[in-house]
Amino acid sequence: MRLIDLFSGCGGMSLGFQNAGFDIIAAYDKWEPAVNIYKENFAHPIYECDLNNSDVIDQIESSHPDIIIGGPPCQDFSIAGLRSLGERANLTIKFAEIVSQVKPKWFVMENVYNIVRMPILSTAIEIFKDANYGLTYRVFDASYYGVPQRRKRFIMIGCLDERDGFLECILDNHRASKPMSVYDYLGNLLGTEFYYMHPRSYNRRAIFSIYEPSATIRGVNRPMPSNYKPHHADKTADLSKVRALSSMERGLIQTFPSDFKWVGNKSDIEQAIGNAVPVRLAEYIGDAILEYEQR
Repeated sequence: MRLIDLFSGCGGMSLGFQNAGFDIIAAYDKWEPAVNIYKENFAHPIYECDLNNSDVIDQIESSHPDIIIGGPPCQDFSIAGLRSLGERANLTIKFAEIVSQVKPKWFVMENVYNIVRMPILSTAIEIFKDANYGLTYRVFDASYYGVPQRRKRFIMIGCLDERDGFLECILDNHRASKPMSVYDYLGNLLGTEFYYMHPRSYNRRAIFSIYEPSATIRGVNRPMPSNYKPHHADKTADLSKVRALSSMERGLIQTFPSDFKWVGNKSDIEQAIGNAVPVRLAEYIGDAILEYEQR
């Protein structure tokens, strides 16, 4: 199936769907650092542009994609942000409007799980329903779908002229019975049993073991402070056994391959990694769509 990725970021969704067997014909994003990373890793074109531009939408429509995927920027919905509904919320509506105009058979929209509490989701659903899409959507914990990370993401899958909930059974059939740990996925590749992940607040633990799923990879990666005081829930109090993860290691936990090229300055790379959809979660969704198509 011919695929277009909108708000593609550094390419987590693109790579997952490509691994599942989709033919990606183009990607679109406005953030230059993510576009530069994407260009280093894919052969198909990516366009750095504003998706509010009608000429760009005409270009997408003329490509006749079978599926449009995308993760409209979501900081306005995130618990890490201000939770105000601003320009980024409007991009969720823009995604729905582009899909309803282009009318691919399929679409996949990804966002932070907090979008389920926001009125903007009901508006987007109404746009999709008016365009005759049947919808399946839920909050996924990525650790049950091939990703060694407790990362919750909202994903909506739409198919023209289908009933709502049409993909539920397939999505459930291959879900793991227990969460995936870092060790399950990487073995001893990190070379350490314990690692530091900078918390949103020091009221939370910051030291994790490879024998559990990682916490959510965020766009912030700092070394462990020299004066760090262990939290009661940290997996070890022996700080000599603990280190922060490198950018590449964080990319591995996001299930990007080891040969994925991360280019740009460190802060942009970390932000791109933190914003990305885990590759294997996207691949899981792609596999489910193809399995449904083959019925």
